[in-house]
Amino acid sequence: MTSVARVVLDSPLPQLDRLFDYRVPAELEDDCVPGVRVKVPLRTGARMSDGYVVEVLDAVAHAAANDFPGELSPLEAVVSPVPVLAPEIWQLARAVADRAAGVASDVLRLAVPTRQVRPEKAWLARDPAHVPPAVTAPAIDGYAEGVLEALLTTRGRAAVSAVPHPVRLLPAPPADHADTGTGTDPGGTTPGEVDGSDDDRGVWVPGWAATLAQAAAHTLAGERSAVLAVPDFRDVTDLERALLQLVPAERVVRFDAKQTNGQRATALLTARSAPVIAIGSRAAVYAPATELGLIALWDDGDPSFVEQRAPYVHTRDVALVRTAQSGAALLVLSHARSTDVQRLVEIGWMQEVAPHRVRAPKVIPTANQTNADGPAAQARIPSSAWRAAREASRTGPVLVQVASPGFGTGLVCTECGERAHCRVCGGPLGSPRAGATPQCRFCGALAAGYRCPTCGNGRLKPVGQGAQRTADELGRAFPGTRIVVADGSRPIDEVPARPAVVVATRGAEPDVAGGYACVLLLDGDRMLAREGLRVQEDVLRIWTNAAAKGAPGSEVYLVGVGGPLATAMALWRLDVPAHAELVDRRELSFPPAVRVATLTGTDDAVAGAVAALGEMPVGPVLGPVPVEDDPTPGTVRAIVRFPYAHGTEVAATLKAEVIRRSSTRRVVAGGTKRRAAPALRVRLDDAEPFSEV
Repeated sequence: MTSVARVVLDSPLPQLDRLFDYRVPAELEDDCVPGVRVKVPLRTGARMSDGYVVEVLDAVAHAAANDFPGELSPLEAVVSPVPVLAPEIWQLARAVADRAAGVASDVLRLAVPTRQVRPEKAWLARDPAHVPPAVTAPAIDGYAEGVLEALLTTRGRAAVSAVPHPVRLLPAPPADHADTGTGTDPGGTTPGEVDGSDDDRGVWVPGWAATLAQAAAHTLAGERSAVLAVPDFRDVTDLERALLQLVPAERVVRFDAKQTNGQRATALLTARSAPVIAIGSRAAVYAPATELGLIALWDDGDPSFVEQRAPYVHTRDVALVRTAQSGAALLVLSHARSTDVQRLVEIGWMQEVAPHRVRAPKVIPTANQTNADGPAAQARIPSSAWRAAREASRTGPVLVQVASPGFGTGLVCTECGERAHCRVCGGPLGSPRAGATPQCRFCGALAAGYRCPTCGNGRLKPVGQGAQRTADELGRAFPGTRIVVADGSRPIDEVPARPAVVVATRGAEPDVAGGYACVLLLDGDRMLAREGLRVQEDVLRIWTNAAAKGAPGSEVYLVGVGGPLATAMALWRLDVPAHAELVDRRELSFPPAVRVATLTGTDDAVAGAVAALGEMPVGPVLGPVPVEDDPTPGTVRAIVRFPYAHGTEVAATLKAEVIRRSSTRRVVAGGTKRRAAPALRVRLDDAEPFSEV
């Protein structure tokens, strides 16, 4: 019987963002199933396009549902009989693209790697009778008994405050142990418990990693899959170490940017075969899953979760869409909650879950304290913090967080004080160490032989203090103590639990088994001085993540910062700043209190898009204003704000306007028709235009 395949084309053109129907030749009937890659003719038989089969229909049923009088073009070829596009991933891609006024094929490029023959052959040759090893359901430590377990069972949604210190996660007992389902170690210690003994079993992991690992293992014990997304590769490594204490390695599948296409293809096919725990960076949220039971994110406020390619969707938004489609449980863990999650809590869509009887860091603001003398003062450390760090450095490592890498935060002319800038890109010049050749902080170009454009002087001096200069000063303040520098150019994953002073830039803080003996947070005033809509919540997230690397109950000194943020840190009431920030956003109609659409293009195209919204309930339009850094002359930008309830309608209208503008052609010299550059670009939920408020 003749069949009809409905195909989504692998094309970024918005006018082709729909399903196309093709007749399936008899010789391809067996291999043409939903999810396989195919080649199909587009317009003419000579022009072929790649695509995926979304569904296969009976020809009679298709004819009854469609009034197309002509004959369908035949499918050209089935590239591979392996179905790589799972039905739920197609539904997710379609919903995400529609929400962002984007193209589904752009989302599919994030979800499905390019074809790899070797993994496909291995998957076809697998033993279908293989039964993966069973998993014991552990208790989830650090929270009131049964709270998170019940949430997983009922497929609930929660904003979870993470355990704010490292924990030692003990191996799970065998699946056939007498205490199956309790997660209790044979020696009587619960996985994740810190008992203070010299027992060297298990591994030290961040508290959030232990919680996610236990929640995922609990889900997998019920033969349901879990998808766990974290911001970067260090977090993936921590999470993987925690999971391997609780579940067999073959039931953990990794999705991240460091993988090759072959590894990604293997991971995708493995996740389609049996319930697994899929972990990784933002790509993990698109992992196919058998019987999806849990979606979880750690630190959703991290900017690494913002996809850098169209349609620029945040991983958190993808997780929300997938949760609504699949009915899976949703956990969003963090120390300092983002305003986006705070909004979901306040409207009742998510519940709050806080740790139960854990030792929070002892945060001590030092805004009103005097500085120490000598090298400690040069390193910007108050007297009380210096004394505490000196005492702690005798027994264990001390963490010192700074804002910037290198020797100084910038260079200025010794004669006129003019700030030195790169001659290639215009970025600020910096010095990685004392006496080094100046280097651009943006493009990395060396500035040998630099001369000030104002006075012609060729000598520069550093201003501010980066990680290396701070380390030099601390070396004099802590004589005889090992000084370690960790930043983007010198990444260190872990340091031993021995006396040392670790100077690290934000986000590059190494782990320590058991936690740091003391934590100093420097340059807070500089971090808060940046301009941007999310500066406050970003800085609070950076501080709390560093503070949580301290040992249980360790002292954390917040240097040079006072006010509500310092109070929230001292009390460890990190929901208070998120609520206050959201109140301000509502008064100003700024995201996430409302959704926004950024319209960029020619003045005519932007004005037409705004006019197309017509009588929709959008707020006052901001702009249009010229975009100075856009390569196309005359480009303007307007910002449209609208309620969440009308997001579908606004996105569909703006996408239709993009399609209308993209379908026009222009005639150039010689009478040749050529498609013009896009006259209109639309990006939804983009906070970048608010970075200079």
